[in-house]
Amino acid sequence: MAETPSDGSTSGDNAVSVRAAAIRAAARSEAPKHGRLLESARDGRILSAVMLRVFAVSTPPGHGVLTTTGRRSGKQRRNYVRAIRRQDKVYVVMLRPPALALERPLAVSSWVWNIRSNPNVYVRLRRHTFAGVAREISDPFELQQAREAICETVHLIDYGECRLHLRGRPSRSKIKDLHRYWFDTGIPLVIELAEQAR
Repeated sequence: MAETPSDGSTSGDNAVSVRAAAIRAAARSEAPKHGRLLESARDGRILSAVMLRVFAVSTPPGHGVLTTTGRRSGKQRRNYVRAIRRQDKVYVVMLRPPALALERPLAVSSWVWNIRSNPNVYVRLRRHTFAGVAREISDPFELQQAREAICETVHLIDYGECRLHLRGRPSRSKIKDLHRYWFDTGIPLVIELAEQAR
């Protein structure tokens, strides 16, 4: 059972409040650097749908198509995500753009809710699709591994991503800073690959 501080709230509530405040602070700092590409969760869904069409046959390095099972519909749902593979693990992050993070710092995308309901997923990397089991990362050592994979990996396509999201000319350091923002304010997950599915 959670401890109850003198103000009547639980320590769990306090941790959530601290996390929300940290996300908002990071978003305030990040927002001036961003264009107006992603203002809401709806904008994120639209961008993902466009990317799914653009990369219908093969995803570029550092990206993938994640297929989850809808927690209510039971239907397969696909999302275009940044996906970094390390051996039999693939690291992904649910993003919170600054505008969304300021308004709803603890917002959770539907695909994360789907994983919480059913962790069995498919992920397409380049031209290959793998079955796997996804979960949110909480272990500090594993979080550090995921952060290094997500934030320190830069592919050519990331320069285009940087140009879409940030004002000014893309650079390797700006890309890494953007990925650190995504990681530190988002929800990091790992997919443990089971087998090549199709």
